Formats: sequence, structure tokens, C-alpha cells
Amino acid sequence: MINDFIYEIPTKVYFGKNQLHRLGQELSHFGQRVLLTYGGGSIKTSGLYDNVVNEIRSSKLDLFELGGIAPNPRIDSVREGAAICKRENIDVLLAVGGGSTIDATKWMAAGACVDFDPWKFFSDNVRVEKALPVCSVLTLSGTGSEMDGGGVITNPQTHEKIGRGSKLLVPKVSFLDPTNTYTVNAYQTACGSVDMMSHIIEVYFHPERDLEMLDHVMEGLLKTVIKFAPMAMEEPENYEARANLMWTSSWAINGFISSGKRHEWSCHPIEHELSAFYDITHGLGLAILTPRWMEYVLDEDNVEPFYQFAVNVFGVDPKLPKMDVAKEGIKRLSDFFFHTLKLSSTLHELGIDDKNFEVMANKACQGNVLKGFKTLTPQDVENIYRMCL
Repeated sequence: MINDFIYEIPTKVYFGKNQLHRLGQELSHFGQRVLLTYGGGSIKTSGLYDNVVNEIRSSKLDLFELGGIAPNPRIDSVREGAAICKRENIDVLLAVGGGSTIDATKWMAAGACVDFDPWKFFSDNVRVEKALPVCSVLTLSGTGSEMDGGGVITNPQTHEKIGRGSKLLVPKVSFLDPTNTYTVNAYQTACGSVDMMSHIIEVYFHPERDLEMLDHVMEGLLKTVIKFAPMAMEEPENYEARANLMWTSSWAINGFISSGKRHEWSCHPIEHELSAFYDITHGLGLAILTPRWMEYVLDEDNVEPFYQFAVNVFGVDPKLPKMDVAKEGIKRLSDFFFHTLKLSSTLHELGIDDKNFEVMANKACQGNVLKGFKTLTPQDVENIYRMCL
């Protein structure tokens, strides 16, 4: 069945080299006072920070800053940014970094427009009614946050990591220069590549068959990551590899491939509990979980998309029995994550045991069931965690 849908991407993208000279001009469309946000400071050692600041100041805009945004961004950073926005009457926020910085900045923009604690957006699922405009300069490919309205925030005090979204949080302008990802190390390149593949897989494995053209688009995006991720790891300054990964990252989660699809995701909420409790890299958690989730949910009734995935993405012989083809596709995905990308394959390697699995599984299912490609109970989720040990 093909559902009706509305598709809109309001983000203006400057893709490629030598585009940053337009930054000040674009920011000035939204006002005079700019809050610049960034992470641990790598943008300073790379020279990007100086370039961004120079562009802002040369446009005679007022600059304010908030650095130190951590991976798996914390609600405390959101609170701090929202407070700065209110105190300094900020007009526009500029996130320079990867998905963590952009995610946190989106919720600062929303928090600046309310008189309650920004965590209520997550704990009480409060709807975003207003937000300051957000722009971004991307430095790490993976989350796709530069071109969507979602953001995932962690509350370390409650061991919660929750994703929410709003069309009001979609960045107005994003600068995507692949050269800004040259300094991303092999490990983070691998984790980002898994994240974008997971965004695609969450949509590809859908309980209903709908637009066939979207299946082909997703297969092409997956094959792009499979080709260029190892290349970027081995040759960090390979522009072709970095550019292909960057644009794939954006299109994996900007809403295009999910056109008309209604089902919920599976692996992301399961992984969010892992990184909420253990603060592991999101892409690494997804790498460990995804093949095990595939093994767990595969059965005779849903073998068709697994068969298609194995044949069209990994080139498995279509003449073999369908179940054999499906299992071989899962094996090849595992080999790609753990051998080609050289990521840890078990939770045990990360020092994680099973003591929190029951609590994590219940949280992933929100005390009920996880409705995705295949409905999972808390016990199912706990079983998948155990498969990852």
C-alpha cells in the first residue's frame, strides 16, 4: 500500500568547498545576535573556528559562544544554551560540529522560547510551539541532524536518552564542506557510517511494501557507504569519499526515504538505552545491535526484505534458498561492521554486563512493547541485548 504524504525540506544547503564566505550573509537574515555552539574544541585546532568567527565579525554581527557540548549531548548544555539565549536576546544559533552539537543547539533554540525546564520536551513530550532559527556547519557525517528536525538528548541523572523532533527545529541553512571532516579519525568515521546505515535500515525493513523506487534509493545509499567508508578511513583527505558520506548522511534521515511510512524504529530506541546507561558511542552501539536484531526478528513470514537486502546490497546469489540468502546478508553486514570497519563486536569488549538489561529493555519499550518492523516485548529486547554479549 502506498500512503499519501507531504514532503518538504526547508534547509538551504551550501555543499562543497569555499562556501563559508556566505555564512555571515545568511546569519544576518535572521538577526544581529548570534550564539555560536561547538564541542570539545577540535574546530579550534583545525582552524575552522577562526574562519567562522571571522565571517561572523566581518558581517558586523554580535557574537556569543557556548563550547564544550559533549557526545551524547546532555540536558545541562541545553539548559545553559537556552539561558544564554534569553539573557543575551539571541536572534539565531549557529552549531559548528557533528550531530551532538547540532542536536543540543536545536533544543536550546526551543528552550529559549519557553518558561519551563527544556527537559519537559522529552520527559513530558511537550510540543514545540516556537523556536529560534538554527544554522549549522557540519564537521562529522553520521546523524543527519544538519537536515532534519530531530534531536536526541541525554539526562545522566535519570539514565534517559530520548529523541524528539519538530519541523520548527530543522536548520534554516547548513554548510556542508567535506574538507571539514578530513580530521575525523577512523573510529569516528566508522561509527558515523554505521549510524547513517542504521537510519536507512530502520526504514528499509518496513512491515508493508510500498514505493519500490525508495527501496532502490536506500539500496544505493547503503552501497555508497559500503564503498566509501573504508576509503575515508584509509585516506582521511579523500574528497570523493568524504563528500559521498556527507551527502548520504543527510539524505538518510531528511525524510525523503521514509515518505508515507508510518512504522516506528527498532534498533535506535534499543541503543539509546545502551548509551544512556554506559555513554558509549551511538554508532558503535548500533553496529553491535543491528545484526543481532536482524537475526532475532527474521522468520519465514518476513524473509522477503532480508532476501532483497542481501541480493541488492551485498550481491548474494539470488538462486539460493531465500532463508539462506537472508542469513548470508546479515553475515555480510556483520563482517562489514566488525572486520572492514574494525568495530568491537560485543558488549563484553566494552565492559558491559547484563545487570541493567531488564531495566533498559523496559525503558526501550516504554513499559509496553516496541512497535517496529516486528513488535518486540521487553523480554525480546532483553534477549537481543544478551545476544550482543
